[in-house]
Amino acid sequence: MKSLFYFYKQIQQYAGKTLYWNMAAMIFVGLLDGIGLLLLVPLLGMTGLVQLDFSGTPLDAAYRYFQALPTTAGLAIILSLFIVLSISHQWIQRVVSIKNAAIQHGFLRHLRVQTYELLLNANWRYFLKNRKSDLINIITAEIARASAGTNAFLQLITSFIFTIIQILLAFWLSPSITVFVLLCGMFLLLFSRKFLSKSLALGNRTYELGKDYLGGITDQMNGIKDIKSNTLEASRMDWYRDITKQLHQEQVAYTKLKTASQFNYKVASTLFIALFIFVSVQLFNSQGAQLMVILIIFSRLWPRVTGIQSSLEHIASAIPAFGHVIRLQQETKQAAELNKIEGKSKERVALTEGIECQHVYFRYHEESPSYALENINVIFPSMKMTAVVGRSGAGKSTLIDLLMGLNQPQMGEVLIDGQPLTKSTLPAWRNSISYVPQEPFLFNASIRENLQLVDENTTEEQLWEALSFASAADFVKQLPHGLDTKIGDRGVRLSGGERQRVVLARAILRQPKVLILDEATSALDTENEVKIQEALQRLTGKMTVIVIAHRLSTIRHADQVVVLEKGQVIQRGEFEALAKEKHGRFNHLLSKQAELMS
Repeated sequence: MKSLFYFYKQIQQYAGKTLYWNMAAMIFVGLLDGIGLLLLVPLLGMTGLVQLDFSGTPLDAAYRYFQALPTTAGLAIILSLFIVLSISHQWIQRVVSIKNAAIQHGFLRHLRVQTYELLLNANWRYFLKNRKSDLINIITAEIARASAGTNAFLQLITSFIFTIIQILLAFWLSPSITVFVLLCGMFLLLFSRKFLSKSLALGNRTYELGKDYLGGITDQMNGIKDIKSNTLEASRMDWYRDITKQLHQEQVAYTKLKTASQFNYKVASTLFIALFIFVSVQLFNSQGAQLMVILIIFSRLWPRVTGIQSSLEHIASAIPAFGHVIRLQQETKQAAELNKIEGKSKERVALTEGIECQHVYFRYHEESPSYALENINVIFPSMKMTAVVGRSGAGKSTLIDLLMGLNQPQMGEVLIDGQPLTKSTLPAWRNSISYVPQEPFLFNASIRENLQLVDENTTEEQLWEALSFASAADFVKQLPHGLDTKIGDRGVRLSGGERQRVVLARAILRQPKVLILDEATSALDTENEVKIQEALQRLTGKMTVIVIAHRLSTIRHADQVVVLEKGQVIQRGEFEALAKEKHGRFNHLLSKQAELMS
């Protein structure tokens, strides 16, 4: 129950005094309900249909008072009180229900915002270690299940308060009978423990199945082109039938468990009520009137007790969701990249000298004996173009991630104008960078909306200038709605080269101090590639450009070329100078590409 108490504290912190005012209102509702119930006693006596005797009970004085009144006047007073109490009871209960709903849904939003903020603030390494669909499952399905558990918890509090008040009322009327009933109730509670443990186990299985379901669907939607082109539809359909069958069986199993517990509980309750009446009459010598009132109290109380059992089972099934959300929050706090996500700052780094790596070592797994980058010592001069080349797996993208502050070195430092890159300087540094990845990402929105992500106040003229720079203006003008054309999920309605050019235009719109291109021209045809290269040359002296390139012809005009091999810098210098080193790695790469082109 540790997870449950954690979330109770979270609700308490969120709702504050409102939660306790609601509890006080629930107590008042319970008292009104009890008083309204007691008013039925003199009402029944006045009808003459039932002969009641309350001598020797706490109700004797009140009953005698109403009996002394004229029948019409007494009946009018009792009915008036009953109406006022009932209306007050229903009105306060409505207010409490609305407040509880506001707490539940407000807490759900609070929990979503809090968790998502922590997730966005986590460092890049955290996302490398965790499956994307698992994170999506937690911030959508599991938080929703946790919220449903919160609702069950609020219902549990309501039922518990009502139950306590009714028990106190019954205890006031007959302590001995009430103690006997409570002992029966304790037995029922122990009887229900196995159902709670089964609900907890079902909750764990539901989480695992939900995670596998969402993970599989995400993978298949991302790889739908491969599925279609390789005729994998049948095998994927088999997987889908199997996983949905398991989900179906899980839901049926939960319903069976819930109905079984309720059935057993109600059967046991019926037997206990019969036993209770027998014992009350035979052993406790209860008076008829007293017994009738207690019977009325407990007949109304049993459904509430059943509701407590149902709420406990619901909470037990939601506890795994509580646990996974807590774990995500704790892990993301430990992996926090910044102290806090704040509004977008316009602060930037001037970058007058350049970027330097000093004795940098980096590895993805702490237990790994080898490093992805080892003893990197290299300078990226300000206002110059530096190209990073090497075979696949040489560490090019890893080096770029370090330069952007996505990863931090285990040893050594990344210096920006001679100052170490730290958490405090990271926001300003990120504001100074535009990154164009090899696999460009676009949102399912219009081209205009995708471009204005970097600056919503960008003018129409600036948008077209950026598109022209990226050789994208011509094809955008030919689209059905120009800049306002919707481009689909991840920009699927555009070709690979068109997506890359739109992302490049977005990078330019940001007017960065540093432009990083990770194979950004790989999907371009020769003509557009030449245009991009000419545009990059025009940036010389205006911004620092860092290019990862496989096609070495695209970096002929770079001011510096850095060659990586197995995570180490093995060559560095100008393009022509490195090309003339006959036994060098760069010369070898050039020769291989020349052979492929011939």
